[in-house]
Amino acid sequence: MANYNKVGAAEGGRTVLHDALGLTGAEISINNVPAGGGVPFFHAHKKNEEIYYIISGKGAAIIDGETIALEAGDWVRISPPAMRKFCAAEDSPMSYICIQVKENSLEEFTGEDAIMG
Repeated sequence: MANYNKVGAAEGGRTVLHDALGLTGAEISINNVPAGGGVPFFHAHKKNEEIYYIISGKGAAIIDGETIALEAGDWVRISPPAMRKFCAAEDSPMSYICIQVKENSLEEFTGEDAIMG
């Protein structure tokens, strides 16, 4: 068995990579929201923080009642208990990546976790 998995992202809508890649430490999704559209509900998490990267377009996140303007190139981290909802601008679709991981679970990273060959 190979030590990797590879999949392609679907056009439009949402692509969830947890099952497709066999992820064991994170959930990652690619989200495409049409101009004027948005996630139809607010949500929070019990244990997982979310990190968002805006790939293209512009829009906003409503986080605990505060509206945060977003555009391509922005990164946003949201703590688990914060209520959140994302929407695209009326005149622009928005695409973003959402990475969901257990808050405070990172013990080592970059060089500290590397095994050089």
